[in-house]
Amino acid sequence: MIKDHKLILITGLTLLTSAGFAQQLKLTPDVKQAMDAVSADKIKADITYLADDKLKGRGPGTEGYQMAVDYVVGQLKAVNVKPAGEGGTWLQKVRLRKATPQDAQLAINNQPAAKGSFVFFPNPAVAQINLTAGLAFAGYGISEPGLGYDDYAGLDVKGKVVIVMRGAPEKFPSSVMAHVMSTDNILKVAANHGAAGVFIALPGPNSRVPDLSRGSYSVLGDKGEVVVSSTYNKQIQVLAVINAAVLNPLMQQTGKDIRQITDQLKAGTPGSFAIDSKVTLSYTSTYQDILSYNVIGKIEGTDAKLKNEYVIHSAHLDHLGIGKPVEGDSIYNGAHDNASGTASVLGIAKIYSQIKVKPKRSILFVLMTGEEMGDLGSGYFAKHPTVPVKSLVADVNTDMPTIIAPLLSITALGAEHSSLANQVDQAAGYLGLEVQPDPEPKQVRFVRSDQYSFVLAGIPALHVKYGTKTADGKNNLNDFVATWRAKYYHKPQDDINGIFDFEAGKKYAQLNFLIGYLVAQDPARPTWNKGDIFEVK
Repeated sequence: MIKDHKLILITGLTLLTSAGFAQQLKLTPDVKQAMDAVSADKIKADITYLADDKLKGRGPGTEGYQMAVDYVVGQLKAVNVKPAGEGGTWLQKVRLRKATPQDAQLAINNQPAAKGSFVFFPNPAVAQINLTAGLAFAGYGISEPGLGYDDYAGLDVKGKVVIVMRGAPEKFPSSVMAHVMSTDNILKVAANHGAAGVFIALPGPNSRVPDLSRGSYSVLGDKGEVVVSSTYNKQIQVLAVINAAVLNPLMQQTGKDIRQITDQLKAGTPGSFAIDSKVTLSYTSTYQDILSYNVIGKIEGTDAKLKNEYVIHSAHLDHLGIGKPVEGDSIYNGAHDNASGTASVLGIAKIYSQIKVKPKRSILFVLMTGEEMGDLGSGYFAKHPTVPVKSLVADVNTDMPTIIAPLLSITALGAEHSSLANQVDQAAGYLGLEVQPDPEPKQVRFVRSDQYSFVLAGIPALHVKYGTKTADGKNNLNDFVATWRAKYYHKPQDDINGIFDFEAGKKYAQLNFLIGYLVAQDPARPTWNKGDIFEVK
């Protein structure tokens, strides 16, 4: 938040700030009237269509997903948004590869590991993997000397398989914690230190390895190379998950107590060590390639120079398709996740279309595929945008805003890392919303949606979610959401017949519009905070 007492003039806006108080923002009648163009009824209508059974859960590469693509293109055309995809179209091709592991074999010192004690993530680039290597325990697999923590300090892992546990020191801020413990970051750090493989350990006595029988997904480039994946690094031959049945004998061999190590790591003291053992493994990956699409539209800015820069309003269009039946229903409609976010972006496009004098910077509306597969559509767009990559200045993402109660407070995941926090404070203050810290840091939501793809590409980004305030003053909205999530999240029950507050959906759209609009009007590009973990060096 801006701390001085100056009167700051922005074209079309007047902003009065005062230390310790919400910033008071005055919009021009044109912008204020345009914000009223988004309606709760239209958001409901968009969600109703996108979550209809006939779209069969909007799985990428399916007829239902194509129906969703056609719908959002039609809605963007209706509000005079122009196409900004490949070759003057609305679309960007996203070539998805589904890889499935088979014939997995694992032995430690020639002793086969028990079935169900491990699982290999498939390799999307090399179909057959055979590896014999040494082992090392690398704590959380984090190397952040700038934060005073390095699991790899003094540890030689070249050519070895490193065993790591998911987590981070408790002293780390929630979004930093979420970033450093993400799988792609763990793989990147291991590769930088010369490791050949990564085993993620589940130390709990009753821990079960994930079921990867349905495969994992990556994005292929034009030449068939893997260009986006959250579970693959070309320098790492194997990524696996192991449970206590594999981990405990190795700990006993080295005389280590996993509970003591866990406490030590949480307290912020690394506890890495070499393991005098050999691992032998092999597995095969089979492939199925799928063609899907991102939808991209634009509104051109008015400033002669700044119109060549872009503010992105994004949401993922896909969901889980048809899956395992729950209570007799197998269509995962994804009404909240993320028909609601898509409806919000369509509402934002409607607002921009009603503004007579467009903002200085241009606006991109990006509806992305493959989020449920690991932020794949956004990862591809962030690395291979349909506009010059250096022209992207910020991303305001909307994913499952959870419109189940009045919106009274928010948390802006990721905004604390950049100057975008200023625009969040301004926009929230105008709409009477309190900005709060993340009420659910253990959900690691910062890395669980498309904004993270832009962050990794060096582009300041954020994702607005609900805060804790409730109309009855109990301020326990996160408890209500937790109960709701248990019943609806990633289940067929997430359809239009669930719990909705469409007025909250309207306010979300207005808020995200205003954040993006303020960025588009500001002559200065958003910047990472000095010394921040995401600062582009």
